[in-house]
Order: sequence, then structure tokens, then C-alpha cells
Amino acid sequence: MGNTQRWAAVGLFLLTVLVLVPLAISASGRVDLYYTLTSVALLSIASGGVWLTFYIGRINIGQGAFALVGGYVSALLVTQGGISFWWTLPLAGIFCAFLAVLIGLPILRLRGVYFAMVTLVLTEVSRLSALALPFTNGAKGITSIPLPSELQVFGITLIPAFTRMDNPKLAFYLMAVVMMVLTFAVLWRIVNSRLGHLCRSLQQNEELASSIGVNIAYLRVLAYAISSFLGGISGASFVAISQSLYPSSFQTTDSVNFMLNCFLGGLGFVFGPMLGTLLLYFGWDLLFATGRFQLLIYSSLMIALMLWLPNGVLSLMDRKGAKP
Repeated sequence: MGNTQRWAAVGLFLLTVLVLVPLAISASGRVDLYYTLTSVALLSIASGGVWLTFYIGRINIGQGAFALVGGYVSALLVTQGGISFWWTLPLAGIFCAFLAVLIGLPILRLRGVYFAMVTLVLTEVSRLSALALPFTNGAKGITSIPLPSELQVFGITLIPAFTRMDNPKLAFYLMAVVMMVLTFAVLWRIVNSRLGHLCRSLQQNEELASSIGVNIAYLRVLAYAISSFLGGISGASFVAISQSLYPSSFQTTDSVNFMLNCFLGGLGFVFGPMLGTLLLYFGWDLLFATGRFQLLIYSSLMIALMLWLPNGVLSLMDRKGAKP
């Protein structure tokens, strides 16, 4: 795809999500779809972080832990510290990135299987910690979290207070979509930079990459920190939408779904997590009509897709392009 076609596709996507979708929802009166699409956008951000760890050849099954931690950081700062949500958003991401560095420094030097095993228990450890720690309010969680206040920079209001808006759901949707677009723009830039080329070398042969001077440990920890940052800001955003947070808000199943989003969309494509999240979210809801067979059909379809399309749904584009 040439540069002209690429920019045309980006422009069409932005026009669709920022203009056409809100117009269609307004015309249909289905304002509940704002929450659904907002959830998809935020889940795709967390899944994008998981995809980045896959990009360096590591399996990350613990993104739900950082979403939960980021949510608690934001909720505590807003309710107890009186800090605006807009400032807690990056702070939640930075705190999660710091935790990722502490966790990643010792275990990312080991083989991938050990890292996957540690991340598998992270979400449950975070949940149990939230239950036990006094300042998290245990199983009662944190409730009555206020809607985002206005964002001012040098006395200029950039974002008005959500409480003054006629339709806060639309505001949350636009916030989530803008965050999603920025997230995948950054991921695309990383992949197509020198850093991305170095990360790609880890997929092929880590010993060879190390022999030519690539700092493998540094790249692994950096990618994991960026991944956890994205998990933290997505969790903090969910808290602002739901205005409540509990230890069970993010569970191990969420961490597994973040990983499945990447598989379904395509591990070889930057925008794979975005498509995978959309398909998995709406696919699961559509299967709700099957009742007790929902999980069976869902599992069977996932296995069939991974066997038929091991590189994800987006690999269909490559197959189409390969035909004479």
C-alpha cells in the first residue's frame, strides 16, 4: 500500500469513528452503543500493549493486573487526593510502567516460558492485594467516583467538565477513540522505527541479535513498560466511565481475552488488536442467544479460526494480495 492509499485509509477511518458513527447513533437513538464502542476502544488499547510484548517474542497473560492497578491509582488520586482525572491518567500509566520495570528486570532475562508463567498469576495477585490492602476499601471497592472535571492548561479550558455536558456518553466515546488512535499511531511508529527493527530481531534469533550488540534485556523491559503503561491508562479510563472500582473489575479472564484479541486480529499486524477486540467483543454478545452453548460455540470458533487463520483475520489481506 502506497503512502497516498495509506493516508486515505487513515482519513476514512477517522471520518468514520469521529463523525459517521456518532451521526448514525444519534439518528438511531441507540445511545447505549456509545458505552459498547467506548469499551471496545479501551480494551483495544490494553490489547495493543499485549501485542507489543508479543512483538518481542514474549507471551503476556497479565495485562488485567495493570488495568486494575491503573484503575486504583486513578480512583485513589481522584477521590482521596482531589486530583483531576486528566492528570491521574498519565500518572496511572507511569506507575504501572514502573511496576513493570521492577517485575521485568529479573524475569525478562529468563526464557519466555517463565515470563508467561509469572504474568499468568499477576492479575490474581493484584486482585487479592486489592482485597487485602486497607486503602483500597477491600471488597466494597471505591464508589461514587466523580465524572472527569475540566482540563485547563495555562488558564485555557481544553476539555470541559463532563458533568456540564448534555451527553457525557458521547464525550467518553470521543475520548476513548482519540486515545485509541494515538495509541496505535505510536505503536505503528515504534514498529517502523529503528527500535522496532531491533525488537523484530528478537523474534528471529535472540542469540544472534545479542552477538551483534543488541541490548536484549533493555528492549524487553522497555516494551513491557510501554505495554503496562497502556494497560494502566485503559484501566483508569474504565474507572472514570463506570464511576466505581472493585477488585473483581479486571480478572484473569480479561487478561486472557487481551491476548486472544491479538491472536484473532493478527500478531503480524499493528492494528490486529483493534480488529480482534471488535470481533471478539461483538462475537461474544451475538453468541449470547445460544444460551448454554455459548461457551462451546465460542471455543470451537476460536480454535477453527486459529487453525484456518493462524496469523489472524488480517492475514486474509495478504492472501488476497498474493493471488495472481
